[in-house]
Amino acid sequence: MSLFFRRKTTVTAGDMNISRKPAKIALEDGRVFSGWSFGAETEKCGEVVFNTSMTGYQEILTDPSYRGQIVVMTYPLIGNYGVNDEDVESRGIFVEGLVVKEASRTASNWRSKRTLQEYLKESGIPGIEGVDTRALTRHIRLKGAMKAVISAVDLDDKSLAEKAKRSPGLEGRDLVKEVTSKEALWWTEHGKYKVVVIDCGVKYNILRELARNGCKVLVLPASATAERILAERPDGVMISNGPGDPAAVTGVIQTTKALLGKVPIFGICLGNQMLGLALGGKTYKLKFGHHGGNHPVKDTRTGKVDITVQNHGFCVDIDTLDKDDVEVTHINLNDNTLEGMMHRKLNFFSVQFHPENCPGPRDSEYLFGRFTALMEECRAKKG
Repeated sequence: MSLFFRRKTTVTAGDMNISRKPAKIALEDGRVFSGWSFGAETEKCGEVVFNTSMTGYQEILTDPSYRGQIVVMTYPLIGNYGVNDEDVESRGIFVEGLVVKEASRTASNWRSKRTLQEYLKESGIPGIEGVDTRALTRHIRLKGAMKAVISAVDLDDKSLAEKAKRSPGLEGRDLVKEVTSKEALWWTEHGKYKVVVIDCGVKYNILRELARNGCKVLVLPASATAERILAERPDGVMISNGPGDPAAVTGVIQTTKALLGKVPIFGICLGNQMLGLALGGKTYKLKFGHHGGNHPVKDTRTGKVDITVQNHGFCVDIDTLDKDDVEVTHINLNDNTLEGMMHRKLNFFSVQFHPENCPGPRDSEYLFGRFTALMEECRAKKG
């Protein structure tokens, strides 16, 4: 039996004695899982979801789409390569808490600057290890994603369950306003195509991929109006990923509606949902969402299947879209939900997954090239 699973308040790792403080995660249905605190010794609430990626925990932690969520990693050992300064996907950690089976006590990688434990503590984010993550994941799959509280300060099961019940959850919340940039930012001013990115919680590698595909990239806050965006005379507009209930992000929906037909648009994740809602479609909450790097998605036009990285708890309802104008381009092979669409007249396409591949896989990077091709085509038509 490994040292980790012995019920002690200290554990020896090499010559280092590590004191461990008990922690718990309680779900709104009363289910409680016990473990040990390894992040900030605090308490936070959020919707608990599971992520099936084996690596990429740093990118996951810094994905703004996780605002309002507590993430359970299904891979049993997390933190073994530490944390570096290059692999962040935003300005900081956005998850509400992290749940793992075992947090590695050592970080072995030439780029590592600190351990995962140190990173969480610096950011004030609670982590809990020693949890039976298989049991917790199975519970979420059976019962659905639900509100939860992760705590290292209150260990009373009844109290924690009541706090979980009273927490706000995700439905009806506009979390984009909590993660968007406050002012305009040039990511790069060099490139053939000028792209305005509506920042709903954009990941840095989306911006890197646009730059790699010959775009000069201007990031605008989610509050930017269509008039403000069009005043930049962009060749194209990107609507980024982001957190929360898409139907609650009414400002971006209205902006998207005003942009339709005026400029080529590429929507990613929340951007896909914004386009669906702008067309008059509806969104709904998935039972336990899609979170991880191993989701199979089929391109309906080519029959090709990509393995994709995903992070969303809501989905566009295929049946609420006008099939005469909207073509469904991608389908999730696990549950047949909508993963991508394009408009036959309005020069836009979108996907529900994250084609910028951070964390991987890299199967769908080609979509950024498709966006530049669309901008080039529209440019040629204008003469």
